[in-house]
Amino acid sequence: MKTYNFTAYLIYLPVVIVLTWYVAHTLFKNSKVFMLEIFHGKEVIATSTNKLFETGFYLLNLGFAFLIMEIASDITDNRSLLELLTAKIGGFCIYLGLMLFFNLYLFFRGKKVSKERARMALIEERLSR
Repeated sequence: MKTYNFTAYLIYLPVVIVLTWYVAHTLFKNSKVFMLEIFHGKEVIATSTNKLFETGFYLLNLGFAFLIMEIASDITDNRSLLELLTAKIGGFCIYLGLMLFFNLYLFFRGKKVSKERARMALIEERLSR
């Protein structure tokens, strides 16, 4: 009996890799602004930190995509292939969206903490005069 399992893998892998690249590219292209603000315009450390976050994002998300890649049963028809792929890719998209929002939360939190520290330093400076 012919199975479509290998075909499923050939479709699944490029889709999750491209999705991960697109989300990471969009997120980290736009997050440099946050990093520059968090690190008070120090471009070298902002860029380096942004790159480290991006690398971690790729490792975490591609690792998860590979982890859930396993197909436990034989896929014997096109309908089963489509249903399995939509469930796997859809689940991965939800996970990727959650990771995107988690990273945005971290960026906004870092921005808030940075502003608070700058404000406290200004208050301390004024009090010490």
